[in-house]
Order: sequence, then C-alpha cells, then structure tokens
Amino acid sequence: MKLFGLSQTRGFAHRLARRLGVGVAPLEEREFDDGEFKLRPLESVRGERVAVCQSLAADGRSSSADKLVRLLVFCGALKDAGADRVTAVVPYLAYWRKDRRTQPRDPVTTSYVARLVEAVGIDVVVTIDVHSIATFENAFRCRKEHLRAAPAFADHFARRFDGESRVVVLSPDAGGAERARVFAGLLSNQGLENVELAFMEKRRSGGRVSGGLFAGDAADAVVVIYDDMISTGATVARAVQAAVAHGARAVHCAATHGLFSGDAVATLNGVPLASLAVADTVEDVADRCAQLRCEHAVIDSAALFAEALAHADR
Repeated sequence: MKLFGLSQTRGFAHRLARRLGVGVAPLEEREFDDGEFKLRPLESVRGERVAVCQSLAADGRSSSADKLVRLLVFCGALKDAGADRVTAVVPYLAYWRKDRRTQPRDPVTTSYVARLVEAVGIDVVVTIDVHSIATFENAFRCRKEHLRAAPAFADHFARRFDGESRVVVLSPDAGGAERARVFAGLLSNQGLENVELAFMEKRRSGGRVSGGLFAGDAADAVVVIYDDMISTGATVARAVQAAVAHGARAVHCAATHGLFSGDAVATLNGVPLASLAVADTVEDVADRCAQLRCEHAVIDSAALFAEALAHADR
C-alpha cells in the first residue's frame, strides 16, 4: 500500500505511516497565482492500493471547501494514473452536520459531498466519530469505515479517575446519548465502579441553543462531558454550567474533533472546566487549544486508523 498525505494533513500522515511501517509517498503540490493548484503523485501508482490523508477542518490558510476539492482532485488523479483502489483517510469529515431538511428548500449537504466522493472514483472512506453514523452509512454507496475514539478516551480518563467513588458521563444533547452510553461502558470495563449517565436537552434554532432539562444525578460526582466535536464551545460551556449547578464536584470534557472556532477558547475559559481531551483529527489542534486555562491533552488516533487500513488491505 502507498500512503500519501496532502500538505494540510502531513503530520497525521507521518504518524499513520509510522504505525503502518511504511513511508509517506512523494507528491507535487503546486500553487498558481490565481488560487488554483495542481496535485500529482511523483511515483507510479499503477495497480497499487493507495491511501490519501486529508482532514477537512478549516484553518487560517485553507477552508474546508478548499481541502475537500484538493482531496477530490488528487484522488481523481490517482485513479487516472491507474491506482487499483483509492482510500480517503479523512480524520475530520466536514459538511456532515446538515444531513436533513429542517426548513423549506434546505440543502442536504451530506448527500452532495458523498456524490462528489463517488464521482472521482474513491473506493473507500475511513473517518472517525461523524456527527451521525446512520447518515454516514446511508450517504455513501462506496465502502466506508467508521471508527470510534471512545476506547482511547476511556484509557485516558480511566487512569485519571482511578479511585473516584462516582463518575457521571454527561451527553450534552439527546442525539449523543448512545455515544455517551458506549463511553460509559468502556470506562466500566476499565475497572471504574459506579459509572452513571446523565443527559441534557438541547434545541437549536437560528444559531441559538436553548433547553433546560437535565436528566441524571451529578451531585458530588466527577462529571465528564462526552461529545463528537467542539466548535464554538457554547454546547460544552452550557453543559459545564449545568453540571456544576446540579452539584458536580469537578467537570471534565472529551470531544473527538477540536475545531475551536471563533471565540471558543474564551468561552471555555469562562467556565470551571477541570480538563479537556481532544483527538488529533484537526492538524493544528495543539495550537488551537494552547490558550486554554484548563489542563488539556491531545489523544493520538493514528493507531485506530492504522488498524483499519491494515485490515482493509488484507
């Protein structure tokens, strides 16, 4: 198998390559003055199984749209160059929150992105902790592999919570209830006793979040908020405040994708968050959370992707 990493996700590609015991294959990335670009492999891929790493999280240089187009163009070039199978390794899969029509004439963006992926001949998509697994499974007709970061987060927090009398896993919205349930089960499997669940109500309209229902007992417990992503930080901040109001002794958070958009860092610094753990699915996530006042950790997810790729290549 040949592994390529586009420049915006080169660090993740090298971590993945070390796990797989392969090198990162060379490619040309040429920028034109008008903003267009050229991408091509610098060695033969004819008859090869090829994987391409590209996270779609926007950063200060490139938008999610730019990163998506680059991924599509390069994968199309690989198929044109005779690659037998092309696997898109997408640690953060953008455009996956708009999966249904909630207003008249709404776009179903997930469906359109899936069609683009299939149009350039991508054979397999590997990603982790999408917003809706059902949507991900249904949108693509090509092969897809969905990974979970929960085991890695469970390892991290099981060590931290060793000896705690009560741990409560809090889902900040009803849609994440199953995600939180799986994480709580993994913590229990790590030897923690008395791991409980709590849930919050969350309604979003016109960009504003509301809902005050809190189901669960957080009194005198260590609470860990578990979610798929942190964007503006408003959902996590709201959950921290609710947990504290219901008597939590300390509040921690785990979220796979650390986008930290807009004033997210200031928002999180404004609430009593004890610690935060995110995965490395956003290339510059360590820089994005560097100004957080709470203790924070970046969890390596490359081992999960390496295992999935190794299995798929058999």
